[in-house]
Amino acid sequence: MSALNATRSAPAKAGGSGRVFALLLLLAALSGCAVAPIDREEHAEYTQRNDPAEPANRAIFEANVAVDDFALKPAAEAYRDTVPEPIQTGLRHAASNLADPEVALNHLLQGHAGRAWTTLERFVVNSTFGLAGLFDVASDWDLKHQDADFGQTFGVWGIGEGPFVELPLLGPSNTRDAVGTGLTMLLNPLTLAVGPPLAYTLAMGGTDALDQRARAIEPLDDLRRNSIDYYAALRSAYRQERTYLVDSAAGKNTVSQMAYRSPASDVENQ
Repeated sequence: MSALNATRSAPAKAGGSGRVFALLLLLAALSGCAVAPIDREEHAEYTQRNDPAEPANRAIFEANVAVDDFALKPAAEAYRDTVPEPIQTGLRHAASNLADPEVALNHLLQGHAGRAWTTLERFVVNSTFGLAGLFDVASDWDLKHQDADFGQTFGVWGIGEGPFVELPLLGPSNTRDAVGTGLTMLLNPLTLAVGPPLAYTLAMGGTDALDQRARAIEPLDDLRRNSIDYYAALRSAYRQERTYLVDSAAGKNTVSQMAYRSPASDVENQ
């Protein structure tokens, strides 16, 4: 998964989550408007890519890359080089802790009651003994982090990924995950907050986005340098990772390896 969509973790502005959700749904719907080619070989390749709106997606991708090159990546490099590692780790844990209630809900919706309970225990332990999640005390108590999201939940329920779509600023996605991202924004009670809670949420979301991008600097640079088509390589990597995560949550055999793990997947190892 591209670190361009590290900004998924940054919360929407207060009162704006509904508009963001509607935009994601619109972009997802537009991604299926292209007409499939008639030629058999071209149609097979078209189906395999699962990217009917590829010209529009590539245009959005180029804009995302430009924003990343001139803003997000330099900021992430500065963050990595100037913020002490213990502080980075603490902020990473705090951001993960904020997301744990939603993670627990998704584990429950996927039929994993044990994982849901463990995640809630993690949230309580880290919110108290871990000083608002700055320290991952729960892992020392054998309460390990296991991530989950709405897009993954929909996949476990048997909902197909739908066409690939490149979201502005958020990066690679598909119709299923775009709806899941919108739902995350819509259900986050902190997006409706004002004053200090909102300021804290926005600060944590921005810091988390920088942190995820910082941890993906080398993997993305390597992928970009070694890819003939950077867009196609990221599209493939994203689809592989999401397939892996859905199959894993559904209890299916996942013998294939992803192109690379999302930085967010490694929070529990920090």
